[in-house]
Amino acid sequence: MLVKDCMTRHPIMISPQTPAAEAQKIMAENHIRHVPVAGSGKHLEGLITRQRLALKPDELGSLNIWEISRRLTETTAKQIMLKAELVKTVEPNKTVERAARLMTDHKIGCLPVIREDVVVGIITETDLLKSFQMMLGLPAEGVRVTVRMPNRKGEFNKVMSAISEQGWGVMGIGSFPPRKQPDSYDLVLKIPGVTLAEVQGVLGQIPDQEIIDMRSVV
Repeated sequence: MLVKDCMTRHPIMISPQTPAAEAQKIMAENHIRHVPVAGSGKHLEGLITRQRLALKPDELGSLNIWEISRRLTETTAKQIMLKAELVKTVEPNKTVERAARLMTDHKIGCLPVIREDVVVGIITETDLLKSFQMMLGLPAEGVRVTVRMPNRKGEFNKVMSAISEQGWGVMGIGSFPPRKQPDSYDLVLKIPGVTLAEVQGVLGQIPDQEIIDMRSVV
């Protein structure tokens, strides 16, 4: 899955001249935590986050409610935004795992999606979580099974051959290395239209492999 497959297209954007109070209102009304700041032609100029809107604790203690309101009204997005050169971005044809790596490495909650310096979307932590759910077939009913197998050639083919012989389909698939077991890896499959007993009877008989988790998902 690529970024363009799960990003939010045509995201809400504001101009550099938008008052901070208006940006705060837009974010609250739309239940969002990040707003790209774009100039002419939707060229990225910066990014507003909830953190950028927050007043520093030492300032907050010295202001009353009216002064806080006035400060937000007089301040523009350009004055408080994270400037474009400091904003981490991603292209629409990058993979979702690359986007996830960027976000975890830099501890950020979103990436504006840029094509030729123009904002075409935004991808957030929520978008990535939804994409991983889709790849593992969460929306479909079926049996979710995790098979542990040796990390060597031919093991994956054993599983797929066994499934193919039964005429079963696969709605989702993923793999990961189990902790402290470098010689093994876990394969997660979502198989629709089968029972737990059927899956156990087929995949549980594969030599050198072990079902370590199996459950019905509805």
